[in-house]
Amino acid sequence: MSGHSKWANIKHKKEKTDGERAKIFTKLGREIAVCVKQGGPDPASNFKLKDIIYKAKSNNMPNDNIERCIKKAAGEAGGDDYMEMVYEGYGPKGVAVIVETLSNNKNRTSGDIKHFFDKFGGNLGAIGCVSWMFDRKGLIIIEDEDIDEETLMMDALDAGAEDFSPEDGCFEITTAPDDFGKVAGALESKGYTPSSAEVTMIPQNYIELSDPHDITMMTKLLENLEDNDDVQNVYHNWENAEGAE
Repeated sequence: MSGHSKWANIKHKKEKTDGERAKIFTKLGREIAVCVKQGGPDPASNFKLKDIIYKAKSNNMPNDNIERCIKKAAGEAGGDDYMEMVYEGYGPKGVAVIVETLSNNKNRTSGDIKHFFDKFGGNLGAIGCVSWMFDRKGLIIIEDEDIDEETLMMDALDAGAEDFSPEDGCFEITTAPDDFGKVAGALESKGYTPSSAEVTMIPQNYIELSDPHDITMMTKLLENLEDNDDVQNVYHNWENAEGAE
């Protein structure tokens, strides 16, 4: 029922970041804190916070850590004032890249992002230059481990999912962004445990890179962006010949 699979990219990202769990938790904690300050500490009324909590859980962030981040943010009168900033540009051979950041120093973050694009064969563009190539969707990945496909499909669609697709080793469930929390919660209540669950940007089309130099440069661009403390999310439409990232 769906188009291109995201599972290879999800697996690759998890393999690459398992050893950096502390950094992931720090970034998630910052995202939770900003969300709490903007919309309050109650996920029942702060739907964005509810979505981020599902994302944190799918990244194996312990419930105690999540609660601690929420309480700390709710009790802080001051603290760092983080700004949400989005950068758009191109990697080698026109690969579209979107970078979402949270930063307390716009000049530092902008300089770092521009440096990475320039160093690794890309260039920054104006806001909107590539985002039209992506659709914002809720994406829930559930590994195929003794799960009845038809039952899961009916559970997902009954909960309000837009699409359901069996892929290699997993099931992909997509939702409208506003329905993500509702669908994720309904599946969680039925005992399903996602490998990944978040509101993300899904490319409408993908670009393959065949030149080894381009592949190396694109890999380094993504690694440097994802390793930056101010970068929260990186989206792109690169697919190499093997279907991985």
